[in-house]
Formats: sequence, structure tokens, C-alpha cells
Amino acid sequence: MKQFISRRSFLKAAGAATALTAVSLGAPAASAEETNCFLGEKSAVTILYTNDVHTYIDKKSPELTYAGIAALKQSYVDAGQNVLLVDAGDHIQGTAYGSMDDGETIIKLMSEAGYDLATPGNHEFDYGMARAKAAMKEAAFPYVSCNWVDLRTGLKVLPSIKIFTIGGRVIAFVGITTPETFTKSTPAYFMNASQTKYIYDILGGDDGQKLYKAVQKAIDKAKLLGATTIIGLGHLGVDPSSSPWTSKEVIEHTSGFDAFIDGHSHTVMENKQVTDASGKAVALTQTGSYFKNVGKMTIGADGSITTELLPSYDGADAAVAAATSEWVSAVDDMLGEKIAVADTNFYISDPETGKRRIRMAETNLGDFVADGIYSYFNEVEQLHCDIAIMNGGGIRADEKAGYWTFKTCKQVSPFGNVACLMSVTGKQILDALEFGARFAGAEGKENGGFLQVAGAKYEIHVMVPNTVQTDEKNVWIGSATTPRVSNVEIYDKTTGTYKPLDPNATYALAGMNYTLRNLGDGFAMFDGAELIKDYVSEDYLVMSSYAAMFGGVDANGLPHLSSANSPLADYPGYLLDYENPYGAGRIQMIW
Repeated sequence: MKQFISRRSFLKAAGAATALTAVSLGAPAASAEETNCFLGEKSAVTILYTNDVHTYIDKKSPELTYAGIAALKQSYVDAGQNVLLVDAGDHIQGTAYGSMDDGETIIKLMSEAGYDLATPGNHEFDYGMARAKAAMKEAAFPYVSCNWVDLRTGLKVLPSIKIFTIGGRVIAFVGITTPETFTKSTPAYFMNASQTKYIYDILGGDDGQKLYKAVQKAIDKAKLLGATTIIGLGHLGVDPSSSPWTSKEVIEHTSGFDAFIDGHSHTVMENKQVTDASGKAVALTQTGSYFKNVGKMTIGADGSITTELLPSYDGADAAVAAATSEWVSAVDDMLGEKIAVADTNFYISDPETGKRRIRMAETNLGDFVADGIYSYFNEVEQLHCDIAIMNGGGIRADEKAGYWTFKTCKQVSPFGNVACLMSVTGKQILDALEFGARFAGAEGKENGGFLQVAGAKYEIHVMVPNTVQTDEKNVWIGSATTPRVSNVEIYDKTTGTYKPLDPNATYALAGMNYTLRNLGDGFAMFDGAELIKDYVSEDYLVMSSYAAMFGGVDANGLPHLSSANSPLADYPGYLLDYENPYGAGRIQMIW
């Protein structure tokens, strides 16, 4: 059960002074000419923006924090300048500071920091649909999304646009949420209780047309309401794997944006000029992730738009800083017990290139997490488990050699998913491995569904084209016609050898319910599989339990995390090499 700490409310008092006025979307439409008549003399407007903060709040000034951003915004207010503060999504999930109370504190910190607007990213849904909607109601700022709809009513769940009258102009923000939310959060959250049909949609379309039309409709609505500047506030990204739903493609297939603030791909992009459908250049910008930068967009008195990224701010709002410190200390106290010592660095990224390797190939942390699930069922639950899988996107942080705490495990696995064991066929395992490997080897194509494995090994022939069948939401609907995955072998504990997978045989497969039961990342091939055991333990506790099984216990009673000390070292012939950043060779890429 999650723990909650009582804290004072951070919500701003009603009627707090502000330099702007929100225009009701129900007001009669006015033409741009009419609007300009009563707006008065135009002055510059600054828009501060963040994206993909992912709850990384345990930083100190002058590194960026919510306290620093609050102070930065207030500095403009104190100088009598026009300023707005907006966020492009993925702010309530990512570390223990978000997951320990399902984002409640993060929402309060953002409210106190003075955010004026946000759009939901895919990770705003990670705690379930009910919690996502509740969190957005708790915020002292509104959310917008033009393509999140309730299929039961046909209505948008959130307003499509938000209009601010500020600096003598009418600025409209169009909110856009990535259609990848279905597979990069949990598809089951968007379905009815029996998981027989979707009751919510994030409009996308396999050719992008549903998304483009929803965005254009919102732009046109903003124009009808007299907007003089229209800005996209999207969580779409620019990764090729997100096509046809990238921010660049949305701009290219619509007309009317003056600028676009983006998120999702964690890209540092100060100002990329993208030509829209009418031939107009639109400024596209994104700050990176984890408070790497805060964006500053300036709309000049003449209407010109410039953008820059600020990597730090030497100042902090005292109230926000105190509230942050209180919560960080509370979480650290709850999860701060030392449980092990790592004798090596564990990686999700490539130590040479820095790229997030775990979503496209094997890493030693991928092996470790999968081994934790495998060992939990075999050693703790004393149930037979043949193979364990773990989606790479569910493993979130590199960990350096040194002490591990419960917080360490929570940073690596922050989602709150639970482990389960199912009886599946070899064919279902093949389909899962093939689905996870469908983008492997493609330049620039990460895949959160790439599968790290324990108790198994396999090859991916990256030059073979992907032929896995998926629907428009990238959910699996059929086997590959030409397989990329081959030579799948399952470890046999009785013989200490790896044996070829039999597609017709039955195996005990372990993993997180996100993947095996809730269609996470689009894994639908396990539908109808027999459940052996569910809800045994939360993801980070499975990992911490595995760490506690290691030998090499020192004078302080702490086990040492190395290959030789793993309980799996007692399994003859088991592939184990935590000292290698690239893993034990369980996944071979054949070029």
C-alpha cells in the first residue's frame, strides 16, 4: 500500500494577483480585427515552459527546480512584465518522489510554482484513468488536449484550447497528447472493466489523419475566438518511432501555428523551423528532460517569436523549496534503508554513446531486473518459472556502484506494477519476442517494449524487415509473417542447459502485469493465457528482494551485487555477467 504524508495545502488563494485574463471558450466569437481594437498597445510576452520533468525534484540551486522556476516567473511579475508558465507533459511519474503518492505532491508543487497550463503526457496515465483525471482536477492550473476523447459520449475529456489575453494580444494554446499513450502507458486503462472495448481514445489514426484533423479543428476554433498568436502545447516528440504522430508531422499537416512547445522525445531543441501546410515557418522547441533546461519563448511587441533554453537559475521560491525539501526527506526516510552494495555499475544506457540502449538491446541492468523476477518466482514463491521478461521502458535509471537502498530500486522501477506468472505456449513467447524486437537495429528507433529476458536467450536478425501485425494504436494483432527472431532457447534447471523453444509446448512465463495482463506496450498475444499467480509483489520490491538474496555479505550485513554472489550463480550454465555493461549475451543481434 502506498504511504501518504500529510502536508499543508499548496494551492494558491482564490483571486491571487495575475498579469493575465483567461477568455471563456463559451464567449461569442470575435474577429481578429475586433479583438485588436480593445486589446490596446502590444507589449512583449514571455512564455516559460518545461517538459518531461518526470518528478526529478531532488536537486539543489542553481540546478533547475520547481522552486527555481517559481522564482524565475516571479522575477518577471515583479518587473511588471507579461509572463506565462506552461508544461508539455510527463510530470507526475518517473521517480519515487512521484510514485509514492501517485503524483499528488508534484501537482501541488506545480500549482504553488505558478503554472498556468499543462497538457497531459502519456505518463500522466500511469496510475490509472481514475487517478489521471483526479490529478488534473487537483491542479490549480487547467489541462488541455484536443485529441483525448470519451468514446461513450463523443466529447473531449479536456478543453482543446486555452486562451489568455495578455500583453495586448490573445494567445491560444492547443493541447495535444501522443496517441502512443495507449501502448506507452497501459491500454487497459482506456478500456471498460472487462477489457472488451475501448471507452477512451487518443485520436491518432494509422496515417496520422485523425490527429491532424483534431489539431486543425482546435486551431480553427482558436482563430474564431480571436486568437492573434496560436501555440501548440504538445506531448508528441520527434522520434522516428513516433511517426506519423510527431510534432514535426503535425505542423507539416496543419496550418495556423505560430510556435510549438513539445515534449515526449526528451530532445534538446532550442528552435527548429518547420514549414506548415501553408508554407509558413513554425518554431518548434523542446527542453530535453529532467529539468535539464527551462524554455523561454518571447513574443515581441511586433509579434516576432524567439526561443532559448536556460540550463539554470540562481534563485528559489522559499515556500516551494521548503515543500520540496519536506517531501524529498519524507520519501528518502521511507525508502532510505541500505539493502545491498553494488560492486559494478548497472546501465540502461550505453556507457560509450549515452544512448538509451535498454530499449533496443541487452544491458546488465536489463539482465538484473529480469533475473529478479525469475528468481522471485523460483526462489521466493517456490513456483516453477521457465522464463521471465521485462520491457525495457519499465527500467528507468542507470545505477552506479555503491550502496543500494529501497529508493534505488524504486528509481529503477517506479511504476508500481506487480509481478505475475502465467502459463503460455511457446508460440506466444515467440510472438512476444518478435513484437518486442520489431524495431531493433533501426537507427533512432527506441522501443519501450523491447524485452530483456531471464532464463532464455535469443537472436534478432536486424536486417530482416519487421512484419509483425499491429493495429493503428500499435497493439499486436498478429504474428510476424517473416520472423526476425530465431534460435530461442529456454534454460532447463534440471539439466543446466539451454534447450530450443517448442512453439507447441507450455511454459511458465513471469513478468509484470503491465505486459502480461494489461496490454502494456501493446503486448496482446497473452490474451486468454492461464494465470498461475498474480499480485505477488510490486516491481521495486521484487528487485529489492532479489538484491537481498545475494551473497558476499560484508561486516555491515549487506550483500554485494556481483555475478559470483547471485543466487543464479548456483544454476549450472546460466548466462550471468553483471560486470559487462552489455549483459551476458542473452540477446544476440545478427547483422
